[in-house]
Amino acid sequence: MLWIRGLWVAAVAAGSVGGLSGAAYTLLQSQSRQARSVIGVPRDLPFNADGGYLPDGSGPLTVTDPLTFGIFGDSTAAGLGAESPEALPGVQLAKGLAEESNRPVQLTTYAVVGSRSTHLADQIDRALLDPPKAAVVMVGGNDVTARLGVNACAELLGQQVRRLVAAGTGVVVGTCPDLGAVRPIPQPLRSLAQRWSLALGRAQARELAGSGAAVVPMTLVSRHFARRPDELFSPDRFHPNGAGYGLAASVILAPLCAVAGVCHSAVTPG
Repeated sequence: MLWIRGLWVAAVAAGSVGGLSGAAYTLLQSQSRQARSVIGVPRDLPFNADGGYLPDGSGPLTVTDPLTFGIFGDSTAAGLGAESPEALPGVQLAKGLAEESNRPVQLTTYAVVGSRSTHLADQIDRALLDPPKAAVVMVGGNDVTARLGVNACAELLGQQVRRLVAAGTGVVVGTCPDLGAVRPIPQPLRSLAQRWSLALGRAQARELAGSGAAVVPMTLVSRHFARRPDELFSPDRFHPNGAGYGLAASVILAPLCAVAGVCHSAVTPG
């Protein structure tokens, strides 16, 4: 988990922990190693179940005249931790979109495990060869390793989202999740993770105001992850499991349908 090491390095560099003593510095180093040893390094790639999904939930299949849907971002967008292809966030959203639109939906996953906002341009470049009708972007948890600061990372996200919108794609952005819900990160490192991730989520929302994208604060579900970690996290205790991805999908689906022109949503574009 490079972002965990990056977190305390960025915190020290930015002075966000305020006048670190040698003992405090050593404590953060120790906690960083502890968290990485508990969470571990993912050894498996996420499932891939790209293809067409019908309103009855069947798929992936070869379909004709589909509503095209792309998902972009990091490991949470790719679905690392899902226990089956059906549990992937992209698949859950594609099935929901197909049911609501009553037409086939073609899912393409552009998200790559380990991606930061600096990597979004490559994903968007590929998508713009044939822009999807609708898209979901979820990124931010790895951005601390870029050491660019929350505003710079949010600006990078905004630039790429605007490229999709300009191409005629309806976009939903799920903001950076609250990393304070990740129990294997000990205190006070967890408080730093929470402070940084919430600051990035707010910066992302500000940056996307007026972009034409719909913004979904993932803090809408963070309390559930904090209260029910055994139910919503995968065995690595960092990435969601299928139920966790389902919870995230439940707050993203309505605005996704709205930007796809399928129905209206209470979450309006920024």
